[in-house]
Amino acid sequence: MLTDHIKLDECMDNLEIKMTSENSNVPEKSPSESHAEVIVRMFPSDANPAGNVFGGEILKNIDMVAGIVAQRHSQSNAVTVSLDSVNFLKPVFVGNVLFLNARINYVHNSSMEIEVKAEAENIVTGIRTITATAFVTFVALGKNSKPIPVPNLSLKTDEDRVKFEEGKSRMETRLKNRQKK
Repeated sequence: MLTDHIKLDECMDNLEIKMTSENSNVPEKSPSESHAEVIVRMFPSDANPAGNVFGGEILKNIDMVAGIVAQRHSQSNAVTVSLDSVNFLKPVFVGNVLFLNARINYVHNSSMEIEVKAEAENIVTGIRTITATAFVTFVALGKNSKPIPVPNLSLKTDEDRVKFEEGKSRMETRLKNRQKK
């Protein structure tokens, strides 16, 4: 999912980026300012012959809604660096409406962790079921396709502060795991 212009090592190792003129005037943002919800109807072309929606279709939509949050927060191009902790909890069926809710949890220099929750709604019954969760890391890119700093998060609620600390811990774990390889 990375472009030809950027390598994972460049994104994650470049932790001492200084503010550039491209976004130096961007103020802090709260997670609610970048939040996104996307609603998608599931059709037969999204599923196997038994009517179960392909996991890849759900992943595509997770990546898409996370990208909206990343670009809203950074106000720049942003690319997927990692998609981890993906959990498929319940099946999604043809005819369901998929609700994808995404919020930014953590930022560090050019990196952003986005949390996505997917729910399937049976339109006939109105019942919604949490079907998948994921954490997606994006990196903001400037006009030269190099990582640029993103605005800090304004942590206004207890939930914002908890999710920020949890995101920080996950990011540290990702970096340690990369160094082992």
